Amino acid sequence: MATELFFERGFDAVTIDEIALAASVSKMTVFNYFPRKEDLLLDRQDDLRLLPFREAVRARAEGQSPVDAIRTLLRTMVSEKHPLCYIAPPSLDWWRVLASSASLQARLRELSDEGAEALAIELGGAKPDGLSRLMAGMIVLTVRTAREEAVRLLERGSSAKKANTALLALMEQGLQAVEALALRAD
Repeated sequence: MATELFFERGFDAVTIDEIALAASVSKMTVFNYFPRKEDLLLDRQDDLRLLPFREAVRARAEGQSPVDAIRTLLRTMVSEKHPLCYIAPPSLDWWRVLASSASLQARLRELSDEGAEALAIELGGAKPDGLSRLMAGMIVLTVRTAREEAVRLLERGSSAKKANTALLALMEQGLQAVEALALRAD
């Protein structure tokens, strides 16, 4: 319901009072479930914090590199058309609303930063070093850049297949860079 209002009028033009009224709940009820207005639209926070990537690194087989664990996860996510690894034309409105709001962009950056820190811990332990933080940051940047490129291609009229092929190619290039960095450190 809130999403429809955001699509119609833009995120910043819709108030919490209007959302509560449309949902037939009090303003406090909205805040009980969503501490920030931005969280109404960014409700897949575990994905945005790269929880699936972190879990893949944590649960990887002995001898498997963190990058290979993420690659394995990506293959599964692609086959399932998971939103982190698949952009479809129906989601373009969602991405447009996100792109048009400075507060949503800021919240997305916060979630990405939290994901990078947590991923650095998975890569380097409780007190990750600079290399672990750099690798985690590169993975976060890779995901964001690949997603943004897929959205751009769809907006320019490319097919979902072409956009998602580009998304995966950029993810692979980013993972190769992370892998090269890790190899140089060894």
